[in-house]
Amino acid sequence: MKIESVELLRVGMPLVSPFRTSFGTQSRRDVLLVRVITPEAEGWAECVAMAEPLYSSEYAGAAHRVTAGHLLPRLFACGDVTAAAVASALAPVRGHRMAKAAVEAAVLDAELKAAGVPLSRHLGATQSRIVSGVSVGIHESVPELLKTVGGCLAEGYARIKLKIEPGWDIEPVAAVRKEFGDDILLQADANSAYTRADARHLAGLDPYGLLMLEQPLEEEDVAGHAELARSLTTPICLDESIVSAQAAHEAIRIGACAVVNIKPGRVGGYLEARRVHDVCAAAGVPVWAGGMLETGIGRAANLALAGLPNFTLPSDISGSDRYYRQDLTESFVVNDGTIPVPDAPGIGVAPLPEVLDELVTQRETLRPAGRA
Repeated sequence: MKIESVELLRVGMPLVSPFRTSFGTQSRRDVLLVRVITPEAEGWAECVAMAEPLYSSEYAGAAHRVTAGHLLPRLFACGDVTAAAVASALAPVRGHRMAKAAVEAAVLDAELKAAGVPLSRHLGATQSRIVSGVSVGIHESVPELLKTVGGCLAEGYARIKLKIEPGWDIEPVAAVRKEFGDDILLQADANSAYTRADARHLAGLDPYGLLMLEQPLEEEDVAGHAELARSLTTPICLDESIVSAQAAHEAIRIGACAVVNIKPGRVGGYLEARRVHDVCAAAGVPVWAGGMLETGIGRAANLALAGLPNFTLPSDISGSDRYYRQDLTESFVVNDGTIPVPDAPGIGVAPLPEVLDELVTQRETLRPAGRA
């Protein structure tokens, strides 16, 4: 495709309620959107970097700057481009996987819309509806947590994930299990809040039949996760540690995880996410789709990915109303615990113009040299 221009948009998205994890509290998302315009179609993508460098070293402001100053000049230098060539074109820029993922995804969306092909079909999805789980943040009290979990179950969510941290772990997990019984699917996510010295304490989660304990240790401590996995009966899932298909292969090889969370932004794009899926499938390790409080732009693309066959565990792809009173796109709705995979070309959705105009805080348009 010939790229005529790329628009970078910043959008302020207020959350329905503050979302607290071990690394901080979000009450609003500063979203970087990438819009790729070609003669045949336009493509949309969302960068999942947060407003501050807390979950990862990337954050929205830096993603905007590196995209404008380094990634797009390299993309424009390619002339005609395909989505499959984007990763190698951007490879000279070290890191910045979330920004790269957004650029690649926008190109891919435009390419597939021009060809009339849904992203789900392009990636090889075999599922048309995705089982939806929900991520529940850290609360001020256990009674407040139980009220939230009860509401999520009443809305039909098939799995509950509890965010935990030191001082908020065994007690809330035990309370949820006691209140709602052994039949609910329950897991915990530490977002790297613990160390190897906490192994005995984390073993206190074993009696509660969790699906998994997600990313208990720092992302670089893959060996520590392997050590921890040998001391717990609760399966270990890796999130932040899995930054590529190679990282997934190495983690599985040393026994650091029994489950993998796949977030396309974290691994550098949907094409690399598919490779992570394939590595895990070959090793017999199940995967599930993580979430980063995406708007409908990112949510639609995540649903397409989650349709691949080795996504056998409930996703973190919730309904739009879980986080936003008004999504950027038509809302995604959970029905009988599932959300349908969009079947229109590309990611299958686009921002609602009136909503985008109301929420956009900044626009920047960049063009290849020689284009007015």
